[in-house]
Amino acid sequence: MPITHCLCCPRRQCLMPGPSTSFSARCPRCQCSEPIPGTGFSSHRPGVRCPGANLRCPWGVPGAHCPGRCHASGVCVGVLVSLCLFRAHSVPGGRWFLSRGGVCVMRALQTLRPSRMPTGRAMAMAAATGSQQLSDLGELGRTGGSRGGPVLTLGTMNPAIRRLEYAVRGPIVTRALQLEQDLRQGVPKPFTEVIKANIGDAHAMGQKPITFLRQVTALCLCPELLASPNIPEDAKARARRLLEACGGHSAGAYSASPGIELVRGDVAKFIERRDGIPARAQDIFLSTGASDAIVSILKLLVAGEGQTRTGVLVPIPQYPLYSAAIAELSAVQLNYYLAEDNCWALDVAELRRAVTEGRRHCCPRVLCIINPGNPTGQVQSRQCIEDVIKFAYEEKLFLMADEVYQDNIYAEGSAFHSFKKVLFEMGPPYSEVVELASFHSVSKGFMGECGFRGGYVEVVNMDPEVHQQLSKLVSVRLCPPVPGQILLDAVVDPPQPGEPSYELFMAEKNEVLGNLAHKARLTEEIFNRTPGIRCNPVQGAMYSFPRIHLPPRACAAAQAQGQAPDMFFCIKLLEETGICVVPGSGFGQREGTFHFRMTILPPTEKLQVLLEKLSSFYTKFVKEFS
Repeated sequence: MPITHCLCCPRRQCLMPGPSTSFSARCPRCQCSEPIPGTGFSSHRPGVRCPGANLRCPWGVPGAHCPGRCHASGVCVGVLVSLCLFRAHSVPGGRWFLSRGGVCVMRALQTLRPSRMPTGRAMAMAAATGSQQLSDLGELGRTGGSRGGPVLTLGTMNPAIRRLEYAVRGPIVTRALQLEQDLRQGVPKPFTEVIKANIGDAHAMGQKPITFLRQVTALCLCPELLASPNIPEDAKARARRLLEACGGHSAGAYSASPGIELVRGDVAKFIERRDGIPARAQDIFLSTGASDAIVSILKLLVAGEGQTRTGVLVPIPQYPLYSAAIAELSAVQLNYYLAEDNCWALDVAELRRAVTEGRRHCCPRVLCIINPGNPTGQVQSRQCIEDVIKFAYEEKLFLMADEVYQDNIYAEGSAFHSFKKVLFEMGPPYSEVVELASFHSVSKGFMGECGFRGGYVEVVNMDPEVHQQLSKLVSVRLCPPVPGQILLDAVVDPPQPGEPSYELFMAEKNEVLGNLAHKARLTEEIFNRTPGIRCNPVQGAMYSFPRIHLPPRACAAAQAQGQAPDMFFCIKLLEETGICVVPGSGFGQREGTFHFRMTILPPTEKLQVLLEKLSSFYTKFVKEFS
């Protein structure tokens, strides 16, 4: 009988006697399908690394790796027994060769807790059923009414959540918060403040709120202000109109689940003005920021198992919301790479490659586009959008267009074209059958009102029965935040020429967008002056995504610490300068390339200092590791 590695051991360090053909291709701890050397099984999702691989026995058993819980005796259950949904085997005498070197763990445990331990034969029978889960091992250590270990552990929690990662608020941001706390407590650091350039939070970076938006919102939240002579009449008129649409004339009441009907109608009118294409209020679903709507649409689209499981095409680099949502929903992520050498343009040939490869192991059904791009800052041309729509039509893909940065266009010659506008201008058959969901938010643009969590999705050509299911899905969360809906309405129904607030509103809006355009150019210029850093033009959005060369010694040092090379660089940058940026590995990048994402939102003076400080640190870093 050949000796093979137990699937539950991510490092293949435990031994289990038994035929290799009895192994399952799916890890019961995390439901990933890591390739199993020597078993003949192929990976369901190639390259997916078991997230349990770094778990060590909390009791410190040498060489032991467990799914996050231990037997009541204090010995790691990963050493005790493996329930990998294959038939377990015991050897004569009740000895179990489940640990390194063939140590008889079963006998050792019987010595420790003879009154609580089942026999080796009983354990083998339990494993042979194939229906028990790792959590059942907790039952083996209980007597009477004693509780044993916790119900919820890393081994028993939802494995999809363990797989989920969100780089924008990942470990480097946690460390930045710790450094801020150290500075407040007077701990000496080589910097006086932490600059969190990791996230597109405009107001946190010092951008002032747009007066009209805040006035309308404040009036709805505190109606007593309607009597104030200091607030313009057009803001008051909008607030009265919104309050009349709220339950009990109060912003504290629930709204309808898809949103306040008045606001949905105003969003539809906004889209009509923008595109010159009719829009229907019933196709507008208000949401808790665009993120909430994106996840809701993905929930509708993810279905099937194995070869029929939904595949979702996402751009690389991508905003980590997409990879996180795909992991949470146990869908299949299909990467298509943007062309860095062509200002991060989208190439339909690359889309075709991704779909063709994806069809070998899943069912590609969804194509996600971020325009303008995050983290890459590119603005897609109209021709590119037409090509994408034709491709979606040919391959029968549902289009998801993330357009939250549609106001943030800076490069000369660039312009925002909504997918809906292009779709309908292309005419039949595309305009009649291509299914589209497009998203917008109050968090970006010139507004920057991230904390209000207001946004919407418009669905086009959605099956009427699925449309009803979407209405049911959003009803589960009751309603989006009403203050966010109110602020969204002020965005889509701004002051008009001749109204009291118009001139101030336009002046504030143009100032914000003008400053961002200047900072986009400044970022590109300073980075490209630094040898080893290459930054594409920031055509739109709020970020730069420069490519950096990292010396082999730096890569080796990163590997020694179990870090990606660009994460190693970003942590060193944070510790020595207080500048917090996000490594490109958190967004995805071509193998062998390294990047980081940095927002362009800080005030111009601070941004210039930040850019020069970062460039100087990079030069020093390269010299140190060369």
